[in-house]
Amino acid sequence: MKFLKPSKGFLGLPKENKSKNKVYIIPFGLEKTVSYSSGTKNGPKKIIEASRQVELFDEELKLEPYKKFNIKTLKQEKIKSKLNDSLNQLSNIIEKTLKSKCFPLTLGGEHSITPAIIKPLAKKYSNLTIVQIDAHADLRDGYMGIYYSHAAAMRRCLDNKNIKIVSIGIRNLCQEEFNYFKKNNKRIKIFWGNEMRKWSMEKLSKILKNKDVYLTFDLDGFDSSLMHATGTPEPGGLFWPDAMRILKTVFKNSNVVGADVNELAPNPHLHACDFLAAKLVYKILSYKFAI
Repeated sequence: MKFLKPSKGFLGLPKENKSKNKVYIIPFGLEKTVSYSSGTKNGPKKIIEASRQVELFDEELKLEPYKKFNIKTLKQEKIKSKLNDSLNQLSNIIEKTLKSKCFPLTLGGEHSITPAIIKPLAKKYSNLTIVQIDAHADLRDGYMGIYYSHAAAMRRCLDNKNIKIVSIGIRNLCQEEFNYFKKNNKRIKIFWGNEMRKWSMEKLSKILKNKDVYLTFDLDGFDSSLMHATGTPEPGGLFWPDAMRILKTVFKNSNVVGADVNELAPNPHLHACDFLAAKLVYKILSYKFAI
């Protein structure tokens, strides 16, 4: 694996820290199954660029979280042309990251990256819970003839029998997905978007208590007025304080072993969404290592 210079990587730091908490930022701009707006291939690059504008001091935590971890940004490999090959390519990168005892945080790219990341993690962790923040259930058994479609991301993760999912913010799914959810409700818990103001963080805490957790954050989980630079924006979603409340609950109650932030489709004329995604990534790392 090749790495960018710290000044060219995530946060644009002048040098690496010596912390024992090692983080690999893994850019993987996969764009092969998008079904509405395109542009996810440029997501990682724009997140990294925007991260250099993120203030390193966290006003909530009252410290500079980056000093708590040693961050390295991988140079994005040329993504293989065939979908299955590209997913295997990402799985291999994650395997190498785990062998290096690093916390993997992958920047998508479309949401179909997540099953490829989960594949090696499911081998390492015997009972892994995925926390999915998303507008869409992603429980289709393929979409538009593509088995590993972004619309099937969580269904493909559940092909691993030791995986459970907690989905937060879901407000768009089809009948097929709802039927699958009802048949598999012991493995899938959903915090519905239309019940957002009734969500109980105490309930979420109990579900996740002392669990090994993987976090996947589809940016369309945010409300479309806040995050419009994504392939399938959806109204009725999270705002920043909602997302932070959820993330703090997740990190305080579980052992988060990896994460991805996906589905940014940058708008060349507006950079607010790029910055939001970059700050979200920094917050995820901050909650992992600084609370």
